[in-house]
Amino acid sequence: MPTPTPRAVVLAALGLPAALLVGALAPGAWVWGLLFEVAVLALIGADALLARWPGRVALTYALPGGMEVGRAAPARIEARGLPLRAEARLEVSDPLAVSGGAREGEAVSFDVTPLRRGTGRFDALWLRWPGPMGLVRWQKRARLGQEVRITPDIGTVREEALRIFSRMALGETVQRQRGQGSEFEALREYQTGMDPRAIDWKHTARHRTLLAREYRTEQNQNVVLALDAGRLMSEPIAPGRLSRLDVGVTAALLCAYVALKRGDRAALFAYDAQPQVSTGLVSGARGFPALQNAASGIAYSSRETNHTLGLSALAGKLDRRSLVVVMTEFADPTMAELMIETVGRLTRDHLVLFVAFRDEELEAIAAAEPQEVEDVSRAVVASDLLRERELVLTRLRRLGAEVLEADAETFGPAVASRVVAIRERGLL
Repeated sequence: MPTPTPRAVVLAALGLPAALLVGALAPGAWVWGLLFEVAVLALIGADALLARWPGRVALTYALPGGMEVGRAAPARIEARGLPLRAEARLEVSDPLAVSGGAREGEAVSFDVTPLRRGTGRFDALWLRWPGPMGLVRWQKRARLGQEVRITPDIGTVREEALRIFSRMALGETVQRQRGQGSEFEALREYQTGMDPRAIDWKHTARHRTLLAREYRTEQNQNVVLALDAGRLMSEPIAPGRLSRLDVGVTAALLCAYVALKRGDRAALFAYDAQPQVSTGLVSGARGFPALQNAASGIAYSSRETNHTLGLSALAGKLDRRSLVVVMTEFADPTMAELMIETVGRLTRDHLVLFVAFRDEELEAIAAAEPQEVEDVSRAVVASDLLRERELVLTRLRRLGAEVLEADAETFGPAVASRVVAIRERGLL
């Protein structure tokens, strides 16, 4: 159906004051004002007839059948017979965000980014084009109704894992893997840069050559990825960005992938007010799809996290010392107190890596140069909150937990690198 443009409305509105002015100055010429309005209506009708009819537009489209959260995918739509000045807009459901809409000949390309896991839907394509005189716009809604499944970001997992293994292949971690493990490997001549504590003085005296012990990193260890899926983690990091939970899921899958490739066993555990997902330990690269499928089923929650129930349930499932990577977010002092107590109990039998997101918003407020009196009070409050946060992390370190704070952009690689470093140091 055609609709008038602002140009047509302004043109028609100009005729009213002109008709009143002519009627006041020359009452006999009032008919000219009426004729002006009729002429405007005739131009609008002619513009509508000259524009292409919606029925003459043929649509073909290529939409993604599956998407990974946070990774943009192209949606290309061809509209044959559409005027060059036509505009297009893609209507999608909530988890999807659309940008672009650039014309490439008769095709229109959009970039679609899923912001949450689950199911998204391409609802419709809206087309709008003006007539030759710009007085009328035709509008057409083409229903699409195609659903798309949104899964965890496995592409990022593969890319970051490749970078980690590439660094290892280039020798950045080979020396640590062979030199600081827990199983004796061999004796070799001491070289500059090796740990002096590795020198074997007994064999050095026997062979009259400075010799050092080399160790091999023990394999087949347990690496358990524990994800907080409560309210704070389910909220987006910032408007238009991913949730902390999705960033944590990607980091957990990256850690699991690296651990499985290095010969360890991995498990995924998620909890909010109660346990959500528990996969059990898997081994080998063939076990990774099971973790991937389980990660897809971790639900977003509006409930507060119960660390006591969740981590206690996890501890009951572990029958040997394991590396437990806890990824969470905290804000309330009471919640932090209960969390510290629970993590402290977990460190008695297991090695805990506690990972939290850096509060970039608070850091920015505390570091900003004040312009008004309110800015000073905001900076003071932000500094106090950051101080309380650091106190929580310090208490966790004193309880024996490894602690890592990482920003959202480098969260996955930072966690995976720390896990690799812990394994190479033989702490488990």
